[in-house]
Order: sequence, then structure tokens, then C-alpha cells
Amino acid sequence: MARLHPDPSFYPSPKLAMEAPPERLAYVALLASGGNGRRDAIGVVDTDPDSRAFGRLVGLTEFPHGGNELHHFGWNACSSHLCPWGANAHIERRYLVVPGTHSSRIHILDTKPDPRQPRLAKVIEGDEVMQKTGYAAPHTVHCGPDGIYLNALGAPDGNGPGGIFTLDHETFEVKGRWERNRGPQYLAYDFFWHLGHDIMITSEWGTPNMVKDGVNPDLLLGGKYGRKLHVWDLRKRTHVQELDLGAEQQMVLELRPAHNPTRAYGFVGVVVSLADLSSSIFVWYLDRPSGKGQGEWKAKKVITIPAVPADEADLPPLLKGFKAVPPLVTDINLSVDDRFLYVSCWGTGELRQYDVSDPFQPVFTGSVKLGGIVARSAHPSAPERPLNGGPQMVEVSRDGRRVYVTNSLYTPWDAQFYPEGIRGWIAKLDAAPSGGIASDPRFLVELEDGLRPHQVRLQSGDASSDSFCYS
Repeated sequence: MARLHPDPSFYPSPKLAMEAPPERLAYVALLASGGNGRRDAIGVVDTDPDSRAFGRLVGLTEFPHGGNELHHFGWNACSSHLCPWGANAHIERRYLVVPGTHSSRIHILDTKPDPRQPRLAKVIEGDEVMQKTGYAAPHTVHCGPDGIYLNALGAPDGNGPGGIFTLDHETFEVKGRWERNRGPQYLAYDFFWHLGHDIMITSEWGTPNMVKDGVNPDLLLGGKYGRKLHVWDLRKRTHVQELDLGAEQQMVLELRPAHNPTRAYGFVGVVVSLADLSSSIFVWYLDRPSGKGQGEWKAKKVITIPAVPADEADLPPLLKGFKAVPPLVTDINLSVDDRFLYVSCWGTGELRQYDVSDPFQPVFTGSVKLGGIVARSAHPSAPERPLNGGPQMVEVSRDGRRVYVTNSLYTPWDAQFYPEGIRGWIAKLDAAPSGGIASDPRFLVELEDGLRPHQVRLQSGDASSDSFCYS
């Protein structure tokens, strides 16, 4: 895996990443429920507009089992390895690390021999993960300077606490729990860092027992799902500060810190407010009024997206009593230049774009409507045919010109909000440099029944898989 020179897909700064050649392939996690006879897989989609196979599935690597509930996979190594204190600047961005939230298995795929047909190189069984870490239900992967980081939703018994563990980026050995002192943190979900400030941020969803059977109305109305951010000392692995976003805020999910390592702020999406079913975006930031000292981390709501009134007859059972469709912001993404924030409204079927050049004053700059619980907005390639599901996971190319969205959230939750079943699709949107987005009419990947797309990773990196040490 060692190279004489650093991997050319490692970029010292966000600016250099944006100048790199465009992706030619996209990797996507394809989920198969445990009872449909299909196996989980990683699919490969051709993203080269000059290719005859553009917008088509050109590779498929099936896993030994279905029902793993694949989620946010990532690379074994990326641009963070160029940090001065990185473990090995000469390792390759080669392997995909794919966690299964229901099985606790971790699948390792080698993309080097044939990028269109990754080879399953290793499977770390769930028992090994649980025994060596005390955690279960791994969910998200990030490549750090000193190893592979994964979060886990909880403990082997399905309760908490959830947290973070690490793998060796060359051998994939499970190294163990990351936290040395977790303080009050109990619920877990996403994590990311500010490498220039030696800070990690984590968010909250729920324990495996709280989420594995779908949204629990009693827990939701009781305000029991996650509502906080946690600040950690990245080097010391200790809890520093807790940021409570408010009792009405439920399910604090995706974290997108600024890519420029000198900037100390980021964005997080909140799925639903108990006050009015709205969704929201908060910015977290380091407040140093005098410009000196350690300062204090704070959070502020900067975007509110309201629920949309709807006829009770058009709603799934979970929502009938509310007579409205909540936006259900389940993913966000930030362009590499830190200018545009993308917000997935999985419930209403909309992907929104905001100019966040001033992170405290976002400006709405455009949207695309696809699917939705009630709207069922069509894709321009088939304007007469309603789509189900809605924009869910969103990935942005390094240059910020292309945005990819998938329509499946999490199998038990899919069944609650889209009870007719999710028919999987992947769409590509084109983003204008000065703002505005539109669906690419040539690009709609529709999957066979029984396979649902979740996370997308782009060849050689994307907006949410790399972190940088230089500005």
C-alpha cells in the first residue's frame, strides 16, 4: 500500500481539491432487507458524461449476506494523511470501509485492481467489533490522519452509550474504543473534526433499540431522541463541552464542518421540531470575542424549513394525525469551498441549496423537487411518472459542480414514511458556480426491486470524505 510519492488524490488544501480532475465513477451502498432474498452490495455508477454508459450501473460487488443495513462508508485514507502529524503520507486511497448498522459487520473492498468491480478483501464480523470495542451498530466512517474512525450507535445489548472506535488503516485491525473520558455523552450519531483546532464534534440520534424498529412515537413526543452536540479534544480524546440545541429539537444528525482548517464553524441538520414539525439547520462556532484565549463553542439556529399542510388521506399512518408533511432533513452537505450548503428534505421531496458565504446569514439560492411523501415529483427524464422516496443522502463533487442524491434513509424508517416501499433511484444535479441547481435529465439510475441506495462516495474523493490540514 505504500507509495514513493503521496497518492495524487490527496490534496493539501480545499482549493487544490477543487482543481482536481472530475470523478469518473461513483460508489454507492445498496441495501437489501434481510427477508427479500437479495444480498447487500456496493454498486458502481459511470459518471463520465462522455461515456456510453453514463448514468448507468456498471459494476456490482455483492456481499455474503443481506440485512446488514449498510450506511455511511468511507475510504481507508484521504487528504488528512498529508497532515504533518499524519501516520503515513504514502498510503493509498484504495479501500472502501463499509459498516453494517444491523449486523455490526465491517466489509473492506479493494478498488485498485478494477475500480469498476471492487473486490471484497476482508469481512470483520460483528462479534469481533463488539468484543474489542464494547460498541455495536457502526454507522459512519471517516479517514483520519492516524487511522480509520468509525462511530457506533450503542452497546451490544442495544442500549447506550454509543461512541467512536478505530481501525488500523493498513491492516484493518480493530484497535478499540477512542474515548478516554466521555463526560455526559450517551447518545451518538455523526462525528467530524476541525483538524486545525484539534477539536472533534459529535451529534446524537438514538441507541440501536431506539431506532431499529422505526420512529417510536412515545420516545419522539417525550423528547428522548438526541438534541445535543458534543465538543471533544481530538488529541486527548476527552469531552470538552456539551451544546444543547433545545428540548423541542429531535434527532441531531449530519455534521459538516468548514473545509478550510483555519475556520472554526460547521453546520448540523435537525430532523424535526416538536413545536411545529419543522426542520432546521444550526451553525456551531468558536466564539472568541476578544480574538484571544480558548473561547467558547456555541450553536445558533440559522435555517428553519416549515412543514407542509397535507390531506390526511395522503399521509402514512405515522403522520395522519398531524395533517402535514414534515421536511425531515436527513442529510446536509457543504461544498469544498465552504460556499454552498445542500439540505435534503426527504419528507417533502426537495433538495435545497443555500449560499453560506456568511454562515450566520444563509441565503436560499435554489432547489430541485424529486419524490416526496405527498408530492411524488417526477424526474425530467420521465415527467409523467411519479417518483417515491425523496432526496436523502447527498454528495457533492470536489469542484462543486455536480450533486448526487439517493432516496433511501433506513429500512425500518422507509417502511413508516413510504409504506408502499422504496423503489431505489440515484439522481445527479448540476450546480451553477454562482448558485442554482437543476436535475440532469440524462442521469437517473433506477435500481432493481429489492435494492435501495444509500451513501455515495466519488472516485478520488468528494465534499464529505476529505478533511484538510492546509488552507
